[in-house]
Amino acid sequence: MKKNRCIILLFLFCGFLLLSAPRCLRAESSSDVAATQSQSAASGTAASPQDASVNLTARAAVLIEGNTGTILYEKNKDTELVPASITKIMTLTLIFDAIDSGKLSLSDSVTVSEHAASMGGSQVFLEAGETQTVETMIKCISIASANDAAVAMAEKIAGTEENFVKLMNEKARELNMVHTQFKNCNGLDDNIESGHYSSAYDVALMSRELVIKHPEISNYATVWMDQITHKTKKGETQFGLTNTNKLVRYYDGITGLKTGSTSKAKYCLSATAKRNGVHLIAVIMAAPNHRVRFSEAQALLDYGFANCSVYENKFENESFENIPVKNGTPDSVPVAPPSTFSHTFTGDYLPDEIEQKIQYRELTAPIKKGEEIGSIAFTYQGKSIGSVPLYAAQNVDRSTYTDSLWKTARTFFRLSQKEPVRE
Repeated sequence: MKKNRCIILLFLFCGFLLLSAPRCLRAESSSDVAATQSQSAASGTAASPQDASVNLTARAAVLIEGNTGTILYEKNKDTELVPASITKIMTLTLIFDAIDSGKLSLSDSVTVSEHAASMGGSQVFLEAGETQTVETMIKCISIASANDAAVAMAEKIAGTEENFVKLMNEKARELNMVHTQFKNCNGLDDNIESGHYSSAYDVALMSRELVIKHPEISNYATVWMDQITHKTKKGETQFGLTNTNKLVRYYDGITGLKTGSTSKAKYCLSATAKRNGVHLIAVIMAAPNHRVRFSEAQALLDYGFANCSVYENKFENESFENIPVKNGTPDSVPVAPPSTFSHTFTGDYLPDEIEQKIQYRELTAPIKKGEEIGSIAFTYQGKSIGSVPLYAAQNVDRSTYTDSLWKTARTFFRLSQKEPVRE
């Protein structure tokens, strides 16, 4: 009897363990999920499969695709923060704008003022009265983040730094940078209370403007080490430049761009890279240290390249018929081969579902060679993904009275040469 009681108790004990074990496991699993959700909320990472693998400690960050401007990742992207030297991205943008417009050339001389020479912080120790070329100043700004060179260039372009800052803010409004205001051209002594601030997304917008519109910036921003020559009354001396962006040493496809750090801003970085036609811009703001800003920017870039792909059409096997031109001589115009169309997809896509539609406007002579006469519109699953213009390949003059008579005569002659229909 005692033996039977022991067996019954043993079975009851085992049953208790089996019933209670799943509850323990479920409780542990729920605890882990809650902890993960809490950690995600604290870091600002969106709780979605798209960016679940990216978990940043920087206060604000954003990743955008440069060709389309699509936001791939965001964390506090519109929070207004102290930008430090990534301010100089706008300064460089205006410098290259001035070069494109013909106002400046790379070989122009820049004379350093007392004000520019007095800048502290990161600098190349330019002396008042010293002259350097525009290209040398660009090197100093983009490689060594030189505050003195930035101010010297601001004065060269706008007369004073104050006037240049007005241009910076005008450009910011043009780029729809709604969470940005500049008070200086270099980010030195930046202070939100005084009105110098920006956001991660705004930094991405001006970075995109610089690298897409002026890709030649990469010729400077990716240089690891260089040197300049100081020419002063004391003679000539060499000064070494070392890039503050460590990613240029090892990240595949890096194209730039700019670092920044102060005690208020902490550690900031706008990192740009390109692979297989995909342009990415990763912005990190207020990272706790310089190692984190580089590792987290790299993590964002890696994520972007893993999730983006480019569709490209070079129109190599396509032909275009001549387009009729009213009152023209000749009476039609050939179409010039269109430029390559490309679109970056932020995820998988089905090439067979990309459609294109050619549209021409009604043409009336005269038509000039290179004049836009139509376009090819591209759609994916019914949604527009862009277009390319079509241009006239030659001039078409307006028909004269004599041209019209000859055209009528040729038409009559062709009709008269046709054999009569036999019944």
